[in-house]
Amino acid sequence: MANPNAKGDRRERELVTALDEAGFAVMRAPASGSATERELPDVLAGDGGTFYAIEAKSSAGDPIYLSGEEIEALVYFARNFGANPRVGVRFDREDWYFFHPGDLYETPGGNYRVKKETALADGTDFAEFTGDSKKVTLDEIAADDEDDGDEDTREILGALERGDISVDDAVEML
Repeated sequence: MANPNAKGDRRERELVTALDEAGFAVMRAPASGSATERELPDVLAGDGGTFYAIEAKSSAGDPIYLSGEEIEALVYFARNFGANPRVGVRFDREDWYFFHPGDLYETPGGNYRVKKETALADGTDFAEFTGDSKKVTLDEIAADDEDDGDEDTREILGALERGDISVDDAVEML
């Protein structure tokens, strides 16, 4: 009889390998969910400064659901262990994305849901999660450009007002 959790187990091992390759000390909790009466996170990972307790979920389809009990157990364990709780989700043909439990959508029934679109738009991607990059949104880039433009414009106008540059130079700079 095939293991009904084989795909989830394979995805957890994949995450452990990827975190290991990214320089984390990492372990998969043995038989998480059944090893003890208390739920354990699927993966524990740390890089010497940051420690994570991760509940890993994968799906071929959409969306991924987690029970309120799973999230409660993750937060409880992470708090007592001194780790940051994270939910890692992976959809087929996509990378891993991570969420703090408090950032997940809570259903009216007290469970939690992550849609693929939400993971891609709002999740922390693997590179950012492991510290290899920082996600920057288009809105942040536009805001930075606006801020830089305003500051540059003020400097040019201030120089014009002080008489440091001519009107023609100011026009050319703007």
